[in-house]
Amino acid sequence: MTGFARAEGVVNGLSWVWELRSVNGRGLDLRVRLPTGWDALEPGLREEAAKVLKRGNISASLNISRETQARLTLDQTALEQALTLAMDLHRRMPGSPVPRAETLLALPGVMRQAAYDPAEERAAATDEVRAGFSTALAGLVTSRQQEGARLAEVLTSLLTEITDLRTTAAQEAADQPAMQKARMMENLQSLMRETTSLPEDRIAQEIALLAAKSDVREELDRLDAHIHAAHALLGEGALVGRRFDFLVQEFNREANTLCSKSASVALTATGLKLKATIDQLREQVQNVE
Repeated sequence: MTGFARAEGVVNGLSWVWELRSVNGRGLDLRVRLPTGWDALEPGLREEAAKVLKRGNISASLNISRETQARLTLDQTALEQALTLAMDLHRRMPGSPVPRAETLLALPGVMRQAAYDPAEERAAATDEVRAGFSTALAGLVTSRQQEGARLAEVLTSLLTEITDLRTTAAQEAADQPAMQKARMMENLQSLMRETTSLPEDRIAQEIALLAAKSDVREELDRLDAHIHAAHALLGEGALVGRRFDFLVQEFNREANTLCSKSASVALTATGLKLKATIDQLREQVQNVE
């Protein structure tokens, strides 16, 4: 099931961005891309994602950047030295203005770029970055749920089409056993005129076998049961993807048998349409969690 979510923030001069993407997949495949030094987060992220996601190819990426403006820190020793010199000069020059703070801070060496420790930065930002993943994950779940609502409409429409084709097949197959039996009797009569040595029990077996092969009521009944089961799964609303996968295989099995037993062009055509629609259903079911 497709989806996308993003979360971002700034903590202690570090900007972070989470992006989570989801595409269709038979199982759950989570790929996490983390900057160097942040690998310790991965086990916890996987555990959290697995609690709310059951299917799909999920990619989660974290981007970390430091603010472009360097942080400055005050060199207390340099300031004291500059202040001492400035005040000494002020006293030696009566009437001169008192040294101003901004003038002292502008002197070389009084303010310098602050050194940073990547490990300390990560430690300070980890909780917020971790919470950001939870926010993005919740957004991805919401996005997938919205996609699921639209998918449910598509699946319902396909099931309706399958139901209509099943009804058409039942109508076209209603007279098939009788027609096959009549055709068989006609062939037998022709054969009996040529030879009288064909055993009656063999004739009865052939007729029974042909009747069984031409009767598709059992397949149609099972197909009807599968349709009701599919609607029931849609009604459950969550975590039905694997069961739906198996059910669609049963749909396809009945459609194949229906086509193999068909003795008319019309029923074969309907069976082929049924198979095509079931294949569309199978493709869409791959998106169901």
